[in-house]
Amino acid sequence: MALRDLIHDRKVALCIIFSLIAVIAPLLLLFGLKNGIVSQLRHQLLDDPRTREVRITGNGNYDFSWLERLAERPEVGFSIPLTRSLNTQADLVRDGQRFVAGAEVIPTRSGDPLLSGVTVPRQDHQVVLSASAARRLELKPGESFRLMVNRKVEGQNQRTAFALTVSGVLDDARFARAGAFVTLPLLVALEDYRDGYQVPLLQVSEGKPPRERTRFSRARVYASSLDDVSALARWLEEQHIEAVTQAAQIEAVQAIDRVLGVIFGVIAWISATGCIASLIGAFIANIDRKRKDMAILRLLGFRRRAVTLFIVIQALFLTGAAFAAGLVLYLLGSTLFNRVLGASLPDQAFVCHLEPLHYLAALLCVLVVALSVAAIGALRALKIEPAESLREI
Repeated sequence: MALRDLIHDRKVALCIIFSLIAVIAPLLLLFGLKNGIVSQLRHQLLDDPRTREVRITGNGNYDFSWLERLAERPEVGFSIPLTRSLNTQADLVRDGQRFVAGAEVIPTRSGDPLLSGVTVPRQDHQVVLSASAARRLELKPGESFRLMVNRKVEGQNQRTAFALTVSGVLDDARFARAGAFVTLPLLVALEDYRDGYQVPLLQVSEGKPPRERTRFSRARVYASSLDDVSALARWLEEQHIEAVTQAAQIEAVQAIDRVLGVIFGVIAWISATGCIASLIGAFIANIDRKRKDMAILRLLGFRRRAVTLFIVIQALFLTGAAFAAGLVLYLLGSTLFNRVLGASLPDQAFVCHLEPLHYLAALLCVLVVALSVAAIGALRALKIEPAESLREI
């Protein structure tokens, strides 16, 4: 009967539905834009592991116990020891015409965020080349080249080479410079060679007896998440260790999130308040207009519970219809925004976007508003006495 009454009084019902649509659709678009823009910025930061890098500056002297404590911290997502900065370079040579002088040599292992999706070297003769180095050497995975380093021992210049096989190539977006990602034992061997020691891994028997490595100068460190970068940098600062991060860029995104959140919150509250006031007025006016009909229903045996249910069903139906129509308009608007504004963004980028959980939360909020307004209307309707219908006769 509640639905039939709405159909009979469809002009008023449509007015209420349109007033709800005028609030629901813009709010969905506003929240979609806020969520889409901030999510896109966060995804760009997350997709670039360099934003989570906490780069230790200078050369220190850290033992294994300190490095283990660093790796076990909850803010740390990945860490690996590093040698002195002067010993993280080497020449990459394929032949006399194809070589890279002074390429960066970087230690890596399983879990390296910079090498996500690339076959990480598991043996000392394997290497991941940056795209820049691979182009200059004209190499692809499975092919080999030589890594060459120099040293001076007792006034004599010496040079050794170590054969490496390319296990993968890292694209320019992640590492633009010429570099080679190798195992930590190989990087340690290069430093020991330059320091004048015998190095069995490089098959070098000249020099001082091999030494046992117990300390390192630095570490490659990546935070677990964007929110952990600042905390990790502060911890290092407490250890009197200087570190460089991209905290300013991360803070800029977080500031945008906060500002957009405040703007959306103010607009949402103003719109919701106006919508609730409008709905309360419309429901009360509609109940007053049907006061005689309500009295007759009470006279015919309608109990208070039935009258309340009658109003609640109408409120839920009107709100559900308005939400469905508003959702359709949002989908059309978001598609337009993503096509027009997203054309200038990278592939698969979006400007306006909501997750399924957001739709559910929006629907629940709308239903809560509808039930609240229906409760106010029901209180008004329950004050109508059956005797009022007799006075009109």
